[in-house]
Amino acid sequence: MLKTFHKGGIHPVENKFSAGREIRVLPPPEVVYIPLSQHLGAPAKLIIDRGEKVKTGQLVAKSTGFVSVNIHSSVSGTVRKIDQVQDGSGYKRTAILIETCEDEWQPGIDLSPDINTDIQYSPEEIIRKTLYAGIVGLGGAAFPSHVKLSIPRGKHARALIINGAECEPYLTSDHRLMLEKGKELIIGIKLLMRALRAETAMIGIENNKQDAIRHLEELAGKEEGISVYPLKVKYPQGGEKQLIKALTKMEVPSGGLPIDIGVVVHNVGTAFAVYEALQKNKPLIERVVTVTGKSLKNPSNFLVRIGTPVINLIEAAGGLPADTGKVISGGPMMGKALSTFDVPVVKGTSGIVILPESESKRRHVKVCIRCTKCVAVCPQGLEPYLLMSLAQNEYPDELEMNKVMDCIECGACSYICPSGRPLLDYIRLGKAKVGQIIRTRKN
Repeated sequence: MLKTFHKGGIHPVENKFSAGREIRVLPPPEVVYIPLSQHLGAPAKLIIDRGEKVKTGQLVAKSTGFVSVNIHSSVSGTVRKIDQVQDGSGYKRTAILIETCEDEWQPGIDLSPDINTDIQYSPEEIIRKTLYAGIVGLGGAAFPSHVKLSIPRGKHARALIINGAECEPYLTSDHRLMLEKGKELIIGIKLLMRALRAETAMIGIENNKQDAIRHLEELAGKEEGISVYPLKVKYPQGGEKQLIKALTKMEVPSGGLPIDIGVVVHNVGTAFAVYEALQKNKPLIERVVTVTGKSLKNPSNFLVRIGTPVINLIEAAGGLPADTGKVISGGPMMGKALSTFDVPVVKGTSGIVILPESESKRRHVKVCIRCTKCVAVCPQGLEPYLLMSLAQNEYPDELEMNKVMDCIECGACSYICPSGRPLLDYIRLGKAKVGQIIRTRKN
């Protein structure tokens, strides 16, 4: 029987149009825009000046705290200016604008295709190199990976879980990475296990990726402590807490973290980035991005340099379809609509989804009919209709009491609502307000 979580969940149409498309390398653009904040936590601090020439892989901004990461140049070229650039959330962030030239790589980076299997590193060395390379969670959350690897005193990581579910409709970047970089991925997993001192690793993959399951089962079968687990196709199977429940039958306590129950979760893209950082001395300067849509001429998976404008990806996939109604950064369930195509690809950009006009309009909002469908599908066991009402009427104390901070923002409630109510929109507003109150309380 396929493993899964048992509380809530939905089954949106998969639309994995690019699943059979191999990863293509997208050439560097003429100009890249590299934001200093591409991660959860404090922005990095600039260490270069206008007019300075940089090499591919060169450190250009340093982390400014424990929850922060380094930023490296993804291209060779000249720093033309430091400016405010709009990101995928619509906010303006400080970014480095680099006019590119032919690649001149930072010395020490191994560009050979040979797979390096030697992992003679201490846990401390792995964490230190992960920090230097600027690696974050590549599933979309962009949480600094070295923080997850730094286990708090008194805690112990019994198991490492590798998230290969990729449950969002349309997205296939993780699927292709598992197929094309499986050997490197396994080495990355072994490095993560060593850093955590974990004896077992569990790779969870949704059952609609049979080729990836077979490939990694064959590779993992040669390794001690690494196993592959097919998962039922159900959204949000790739949610951290849902994946833990599916694979271990344990639940992360409300307000707690996976390490509280002895588990650490990393995405397959993160594991591959760790391989490149440790075995190739290569910082995180590029990632695989899915560009897809029902009307798109050539749905694709691209290996893209960080800082590449989204319009370059769209043009490489055949151009913007005439019936385009909305372009989303990320997946259709948790992603955010873009107001401009000049937004740069950042470390957390997993996909660009182009939706037709017919699927881009919000439904007319009707009165809640108390059907409780939103409650039935919530994977966290919350009451979305109530949380929306409390957020609308600005009752932060009641929102906190009803565990609004446990919401993982999967969007299942909004998807299922027959009245077209913007449940997630209001819940996000409520979470932001409660989060602010909690931070103030701690200070």
